[in-house]
Amino acid sequence: MIAKLLLAALIGLGLPAWAGEGHDHGDSGAVPNSNGPSRQPDGSVFLPKAAQRQLAVRTAVAKSEELARTVELAGRVVMDPNAGGKVQPTTAGRVEPGPNGLPNVGQPVRKGEILAYVRPSTAALERSVQSAQLAELRSAGALAERRVARLKALSDTVPQKEIEAAEAELASLGARAGAVNLGLTEREALVAPVAGVIASAHVVAGQVVDARELVYEVVDPQRLGIEALSFDAALGADVGGATLAVGEERVALRFLGAGRTLREQALTLHFAAKGGALSKLAVGQPVKVHVQTRSKLQGIAVPAASLMKNPSNQTIVWAKTAAEAFEPRIVTVEPLDGVSVAVTSGLRQGDRFVTQGATLVNQVR
Repeated sequence: MIAKLLLAALIGLGLPAWAGEGHDHGDSGAVPNSNGPSRQPDGSVFLPKAAQRQLAVRTAVAKSEELARTVELAGRVVMDPNAGGKVQPTTAGRVEPGPNGLPNVGQPVRKGEILAYVRPSTAALERSVQSAQLAELRSAGALAERRVARLKALSDTVPQKEIEAAEAELASLGARAGAVNLGLTEREALVAPVAGVIASAHVVAGQVVDARELVYEVVDPQRLGIEALSFDAALGADVGGATLAVGEERVALRFLGAGRTLREQALTLHFAAKGGALSKLAVGQPVKVHVQTRSKLQGIAVPAASLMKNPSNQTIVWAKTAAEAFEPRIVTVEPLDGVSVAVTSGLRQGDRFVTQGATLVNQVR
């Protein structure tokens, strides 16, 4: 019996094992999925429709047109001189809170509102001299007041001109004593020069400040300006328009004029925007201003987000050549308005190029 079992086991080991129906994978490895996004040997990208929808890839048709030649300038945000100002004391002294306390940065204020007080600081010797002068004036005023009373009592025998002279002297002594007393006790009120918000604050309660020291800056965020520097002095006479990119928004600027003196070997150009378009920016913030000149060039307006870099660090735009095929096109560009650029070569009229999702297409390997 044992011999028969051993014989059956040996026979079973020598026979091949067969998989069930539908489970035979053969000797080959797993077949890769040929329907997924992939980079082709020629550098193009195969991107199925399902992947295009998932990646939110959007395209547009290239349209060649006449565009304004644009110059990109470095600029910064400045306050409107008619809607912003600085608060500075005229005398040295100690800062004291105003009626509503010291304002904080960003707090809205009204024109003429008292922001703080400055109590003048004087030396001990100077203060004692003023106090002595005040005492003398008050004493002289008391004597003058009694003299006026006596003259009025003798008005029937004393000429009227002597009474009037005594009254004038009494009034003069009172005014002089009031002026000296004011210099000893009066505080200087620091008021807001315009309506707006506190842009910067440089003092705290009890701080000693010098005359003309900057205490507060007040600015109206709805009325900001742009100042740009141009190293081409002729650009000031050739400005056809200007734009500024604030996030994804394109803001049209109005050219106010160009300076007539060089600063840092450059000409200063001043711009303003309509309404509160610049209210998201801060005074002193660096920006890029795109100035459109009156000269034209032939090109295709393309969103700046469509520009990518290939492994050779060349600027490319992904063109859609078939329903599921994208091809990189090496292009040359010029600035346009901060949101779009002008493609001068590499794209042709009627080509369909990627406007959204170009970064994801560029990452397909």
